[in-house]
Order: sequence, then structure tokens, then C-alpha cells
Amino acid sequence: MPPRFFVETPLTGAHSELTLAPGAARHVQVLRLQPGAALTLFDGSGDEWSAELVRIGRSEVAVQLLTRHPVARELPFAVTLAVVMPANDRMDGIVEKATELGVAVIQPLVSERSVLRLAAERAEKKVAHWQGVAIAACEQSGRAVLPKVAPVLSLATWLKQLGDPQPDQRRWLLSPTAAQAIAAQSPAAHTLVLSGPEGGLSPAEEQAARDQGFTCIQLGPRILRADTAPLAVLGWLGLQATGLNLLPMSVHQKAAGIA
Repeated sequence: MPPRFFVETPLTGAHSELTLAPGAARHVQVLRLQPGAALTLFDGSGDEWSAELVRIGRSEVAVQLLTRHPVARELPFAVTLAVVMPANDRMDGIVEKATELGVAVIQPLVSERSVLRLAAERAEKKVAHWQGVAIAACEQSGRAVLPKVAPVLSLATWLKQLGDPQPDQRRWLLSPTAAQAIAAQSPAAHTLVLSGPEGGLSPAEEQAARDQGFTCIQLGPRILRADTAPLAVLGWLGLQATGLNLLPMSVHQKAAGIA
């Protein structure tokens, strides 16, 4: 399989030549590819292009576009994953795995009980880093649509910006004490999943989310870490998209909980 690279430049015409960005160019050099080698390029819009390496220099790698290939590897519904950022580097793993699982938007949040708190320039640098993690995950997983990592917001600010739920939207708040199980839910064209930090959201924050149309759902009797629960939901949504029912409903209803 040819090496696969994301390019920020919109890809348009066959047989046009373009210069790869420094990151992709370094990767080509590390792989020791030679002129004539086949590549796959994508710009995040949903298509792939077969391409050929035409020139390698110390600071420049040029490729020629050959053929455009529409691809269909996205979920049939758009999922926004709103995550109160966990401590340490666990957010990197959430971004990477959520991208592989088909997320459309990742919204990093800060809440009352947050351990990790980012603001101003530090927050901007982290978001840029996470967008790079998403790009690498797209290159690896075969996705041709690049998910967006949104700017860091407080939970209160984000909830106020949402507005009223639309008919084609679901809003789910992950809560280990919720009465409704995820197995009883059905995804919609737009699904928002809100996941709290270590220790969960405060009662006031949960109420604020419910006031904005969020339904509290639980994932089962086990308690998952704050960086595991949102990924479990994305995995479940991916199974719904395939139309597969791999386990009896009673087993689905007993599949894992949230920290």
C-alpha cells in the first residue's frame, strides 16, 4: 500500500505538480522513497488522490497528482465529542482513537472539577498539537475527512453557545447514575456526546446540560476512565452504522460504565 499523506493545499487537477509540506517531506525522506514511487494524498475534503513522487531535494519534495478517488469511510452521522480534558497526556489518546473511530468534531472543555486547565497561548498550542494528532490518525486509518479539534472552552460557555436541539440531533451526557442505557438510544444525523472529567461533572453542571436538552445515559455497571468512556460510545456508534448486532440486547445493556 502506498504511503499516505495529508496536504493542506486543496487538491484539484490531475497531472498538476505540488510541493509537500515540511512534515510530509521529511516522512518521504525517512522512508527513503525514490522518484517514481507511488503515494496517496488527501486534503481532508473526502477524496483521495493517487500521486507519483517526481523530485526529492534537501528541502523540497515534489509530487504529481494522477487520479482522484472518491472514498466512503465516514460514519453516516456526524458525532461531536465534547470532552472535559483528562489529566496528563490522555487527551492525545482520545483525539487519536476518536479520529480512527470516525468522530467529526472534538470539543475540549474545562469544568469545575478539571485537573487539566488550559487557557490563552497554552490552549492554542495544545489544540494545534491535537489537530496534528488527528492528521496522523487520518493518515494511518484511511480516513479522507479530517475531524476538527475546536478551541478549548469552559463547559458553561460551550453549553450557552449550543442553542436549542434540532429534530435531527441527539444530545447525550455520559453519567454512571443515569437510568437510561445507551443500548436504548438511537443515533441521529447529528449526535453530541458530553463526557466529564475524573470524578465526573458537578450536580450543577449536569443540571445545566440537561437544561440544554442533554439526555443522561449510562454505559453499564462497570466504571470506565474518563478517557475510555467517550471512545466506548464511538465504538458503539460505529457498530450501529454497520447495521451489525453482534451481541444480544441484554449483553449490550451490560457493556461498561463511565468515570
